Amino acid sequence: MHSVAILCLLPLAVLAGPAFLPRPRLDGRIVGGFEVDVRHVPYQVSLQTSGHFCGGSIVSHNFVFTAAHCTDGQDASHLKVRVGSNEHGAGGDFFKVKKVHQHPLFNYQTVDYDFSLLELEESITFNSVRYPVRLPEKDDDVYDGALLLVSGWGNTQNSQESNKHLRATVVPKYNDEQCNKAYTQYGGITKTMICAGFEEGGKDACQGDSGGPLTHGDVLVGVVSWGFGCAQPKYPGVYSRVSSVREWVHEVVGF
Repeated sequence: MHSVAILCLLPLAVLAGPAFLPRPRLDGRIVGGFEVDVRHVPYQVSLQTSGHFCGGSIVSHNFVFTAAHCTDGQDASHLKVRVGSNEHGAGGDFFKVKKVHQHPLFNYQTVDYDFSLLELEESITFNSVRYPVRLPEKDDDVYDGALLLVSGWGNTQNSQESNKHLRATVVPKYNDEQCNKAYTQYGGITKTMICAGFEEGGKDACQGDSGGPLTHGDVLVGVVSWGFGCAQPKYPGVYSRVSSVREWVHEVVGF
């Protein structure tokens, strides 16, 4: 299994064209956030093997959306998702994964097309703590400054804030051009990526659990993917842009 630890200060790696630093992976954390009840984010799930390692979002009775860098090299039979719980370590119910549908264009080095759909062995019965998130239409965009919600169980970087309970925070959508410029040394961003965070960083900026949801209202606009550090000034979190792969999602899920 590939690690999702931050890889910030590694030697130069040769990607297509010029040499860029490797994309720094997020290590899954909500910084400067608040505890949230799963009833407010009923689509949130915990992706697990022997324990929690990534987040995900319910999109239908039988499918969960997550990041390809969470599933790359994984055997579906070893994966399960916990749904309907405020804690990643207790409560709710487990659902086994029947098949991993990883985007065929996913590139681990560039983190492009960082999408996976998990097909479950059994159907999820919806209720107040387990309910699907809506998907955007093809090429739907989010305006700069729009307030987006990210949630997960990652490290909070604060001994006073436990990651045992589900946490969330609100971040504004970051301008694509400015985000691309910020990450020039890492090869910039692509059309399958969307950025969110505060220019000044700090307690209000965040990156949530890898594979977890970034939502605008009740619509899944992004999947937690990569970024430099956590809550760093001028380095917003980079998410996989769901609207860029709606045709692929339709092929896999059927809508």
